[in-house]
Amino acid sequence: MTQPIIFCDFDGPIVDVSDRYYATYRQGLQLVEQQGLARAQPIAVRPISKAQFWTFKQNRIPDRQIAHWSGLEGHQIDDFLAQVNHIVNHPSLLRHDQVQAQAREALAMFQQCGVRLVLVTLRCPDQVRGFLSQNNLDGGVSELFGMPRTDAAYTNQAHHKVERLQTAVVAQQRQGYSVKNAWMIGDTEADIMAGQTLGLETVALTCGIRSRNYLQGFRPTCLMPDLWAAAQRLQRQVTLRLR
Repeated sequence: MTQPIIFCDFDGPIVDVSDRYYATYRQGLQLVEQQGLARAQPIAVRPISKAQFWTFKQNRIPDRQIAHWSGLEGHQIDDFLAQVNHIVNHPSLLRHDQVQAQAREALAMFQQCGVRLVLVTLRCPDQVRGFLSQNNLDGGVSELFGMPRTDAAYTNQAHHKVERLQTAVVAQQRQGYSVKNAWMIGDTEADIMAGQTLGLETVALTCGIRSRNYLQGFRPTCLMPDLWAAAQRLQRQVTLRLR
């Protein structure tokens, strides 16, 4: 079948996770600070602003370094990292996730263009389905490939994304869909590397957790500001084919 196929990440292109990640950072600091008080070892915690935090995340500054700049040392940093990994997917923090700006319009345009949208994410499928349902976005998604582990999305290891994307590509081919001109859309190096490994056109979005300068180093097919821009480009391509 010649229906256009787009493989797309979830966090970043569709979901803005910046508030959740920052809230997780602040809560992790607070928990470590409380541990220090309980041990009669007060910690001079120095939280950074959300703007600073997100800039560091977008430029791939390690969490260990961010913790150090926030006033932690030695085992305190280890305790902080353990807390962050433990709580980042807790329901009380997941509520901070928001629909990315104009992602709703982008999904609607994909539907208008007859796109088969396949989500390939390191998030748990139940979390993804819950968010899509709560925000009335599930109608635009044809298929979903996620990870059973709750910590996979935060660690964002490229080999996990390659495995998930490969599974998704094979599944489409078995159903008779051609992936010859398919795109892989994402906001991290893992998305780009996975798409390149599978021979897909790669669209890197700069609205997520990686900066434009950082993403450029992985040589995606193109860089775009958000999913809406990608949808507009696809619409132009579809229009040209119909002429």
